[in-house]
Amino acid sequence: MTETLADKYPDGASYIQQAIDKHGEDWVLEHYYQQLYPLSQVMAMPEKEELPFFDSDEHDTMTEAERAEMYQAWVMYRENLRTGTKNTE
Repeated sequence: MTETLADKYPDGASYIQQAIDKHGEDWVLEHYYQQLYPLSQVMAMPEKEELPFFDSDEHDTMTEAERAEMYQAWVMYRENLRTGTKNTE
């Protein structure tokens, strides 16, 4: 018996399904790291490659280092918005 995404990630799978219902599978794959994967801070979320509609020939993924860099850039951006400053780098 194979384990489904809902069995393995019960909370995360419901958010993924809601996003599919609202936007479609292509949107989920395109916006996964920005919109859904950050939920992994509060609940178990699958890696993008684990999604049943992910095709490695058609879609690319980010490495953990690339994700960390993207999230760090968002932190700096939000801090700059909050303080009204600009990053001079």
